[in-house]
Amino acid sequence: METYTPKQIANALHVSTTTLRRYEEQDLIPVVPRTNSNHRFYTSIHFHAFTTVRALLKGYNIPVVYEAMRMIKRSRCEEALWLVNEQQFQIQVEKQRVEEILTMIQHGEFKQYKNVKLNKYMRIGEAAKIAGVNTSAIRHWENEGLVHSERNNENGYRIYSISELRKILIISSLRKTVYYIENVKKLLNDIDTQKYDKIEHSFQLALEKLNNQLFLQLKGIAELMNYIHFHQKMNS
Repeated sequence: METYTPKQIANALHVSTTTLRRYEEQDLIPVVPRTNSNHRFYTSIHFHAFTTVRALLKGYNIPVVYEAMRMIKRSRCEEALWLVNEQQFQIQVEKQRVEEILTMIQHGEFKQYKNVKLNKYMRIGEAAKIAGVNTSAIRHWENEGLVHSERNNENGYRIYSISELRKILIISSLRKTVYYIENVKKLLNDIDTQKYDKIEHSFQLALEKLNNQLFLQLKGIAELMNYIHFHQKMNS
């Protein structure tokens, strides 16, 4: 049985031994054996596990990676595969909505988005449903000065115009690729002044990022499958 010291694996994966210890403490890898002098050492299955964690983290969120690795450790491999598959579905949905809103911007047509009949003004819950976000997100964007609401004279509820819904749709689509508030404000100003080429460029960058994330996810799945096969072999 081939064995490795923590430093050997850390060097191979270009991480610190502290990072390896953190993965171990998070219960992501099989139980680590000890030498007679109580020093930890790793075997091939640990090397596979560490390699899989590092590969998955490039394309998936940390909670998903950690939960999938814990599932495999407990021989719940099918559940782990369904978990990462759900994340791939989510990125597909994200790509579709970015493409839909980019098309609307290119054609200047927001009225038929998702075949929803839009009124001149809508309440925050309606705007959130159309944009696919929580109402708390819209309130946060309003506090940041990105969108603006009016008040219904009858009940005092927030209401949003079609132009503000357009901003909400743009923010919801680019929130994962446009990191700084000032950058978002500049983009929204561009849409107000009909500088659509800059908005389109931002959406194209968002699509490129999603394409790259998909590539990294598939590479992570390849490592995940290798690890599952090795894990099942070791436990058969």
